[in-house]
Formats: sequence, C-alpha cells, structure tokens
Amino acid sequence: MATSIRLSRGGSKKRPYYKIVVADSRSPRDGRFIERIGSYNPLLAKDNPERIKLDGERAAHWLSVGAQPSDRVARFLDAAGIKERAARNNPNKAVPGEKAKERAEEKAQKLADAEEAAAAAAAAPAPEPEAVEEAAPAEEAAAEAPVAEEAAAPEAAESDATGSVKSEPTAEAVADAVADETPADATADDAAAMAEQAAEGGPAEEAPAAPAAEEAAAEEAPAEEAGEEKAEG
Repeated sequence: MATSIRLSRGGSKKRPYYKIVVADSRSPRDGRFIERIGSYNPLLAKDNPERIKLDGERAAHWLSVGAQPSDRVARFLDAAGIKERAARNNPNKAVPGEKAKERAEEKAQKLADAEEAAAAAAAAPAPEPEAVEEAAPAEEAAAEAPVAEEAAAPEAAESDATGSVKSEPTAEAVADAVADETPADATADDAAAMAEQAAEGGPAEEAPAAPAAEEAAAEEAPAEEAGEEKAEG
C-alpha cells in the first residue's frame, strides 16, 4: 500500500487548522488516515513554537518504510532536520502567459507610436509669426466694418428725413408766403398768379409790377385829358 505524509484540513471557514497525518495515498484529503504525527496552525506567528508540532521519531519511521511526504510536509521535515528537501527548479514559472505577452506587446507598440508622433511634431517647422500678425489686422478690419455700417445707417436716415422735410414745403407755408407778399390793392388774378409762381419755384417779388404799371397808366390818362381840354379852349 502506498502511503503518504500530508496535511488534513480542519477548523472553520477562514480559520483553518491542519493535522499532519500518515494516510493511504488513495484516500481523500480530509478522509480516513492511518496515524496522526503532528499539527500545523497557520494563524499563529511564524516564531511561535505552537505553530508547527511534529513527532520526529514517527516521521522518520514512516519515511523509512517508504512513505512519501507532500511538498508542505517536506518543508517541515527539512526545517526540523529530519529529511533534506531537494531544491526545486522551475525555469518556466516566471515566464508570462500568452495574454500577458499580448498586453506587453500592445503597450510597447503604443509607446513607440507616441514617441514617433512626438518626434514628428518636434521636427515639423514652426508656423511663421508674420502670417499670424497679418491675419490679425484683417480680422480686426472685418469686425470694424459692420460697426461702421451700423453707425452710418442712422445718420443717413436722419439726413433723408430732414432733407425731405426741407425740400418739400407744405401748401400752407406757400399760401402764407403769398399772402404776406401780395399788396393790399392787388386783384384776385394777381394773387392767383403769385401763388402759381411760388408753387413752381419762380420769383415771388415780381408780382407787384403789374399793379404799378396800371397806376402809372391811370395817372397818364387824366394828364392827356387835361391837355386836350386846354387845346380846345
């Protein structure tokens, strides 16, 4: 029968307690065993003597009859000086897996791309400052143009309004001006002629010339009549 020296778990959840037993290698871990030769309490400190308890004589006996210790029990036997544990060498233990290698390659590729982009940005020529300075006045002029147009629009509206009022006199103003300039002894026809001249923009001061000519003709007529009377006499 193949026998082994191994640990059998006891205790509660998250509070393990192990027994060092000699059992049939075909038995379950926590099943039936042949002999108990020690105990192991991992909850105690490493320098605590109660952490590992081992019966060296019984362990040596079972080793002499061919019992094979597990890796953990072999460590305990080596520490107790009962049986030397051969150093184990697993060169592939520290080798990363396939997924870890893929992640490492992706990270390295990203770093390389970032370095290339930084080198390209550093090698690119810097923008010329003159072009930037020329573009700035052009933008300022474009921004000032709408402001000037907005300021000129109200002035043009005011000038149009005042010009239309001044250039087109009302009918009442024309009638008042004609009434002031018409003499007291002027006839209705003379007043109408003066109003037409004022409306057409002609001179309004020439209208009194007709009454003055009539007065002169009226004065000359009595003088002629008096001369005829003297001649007959």
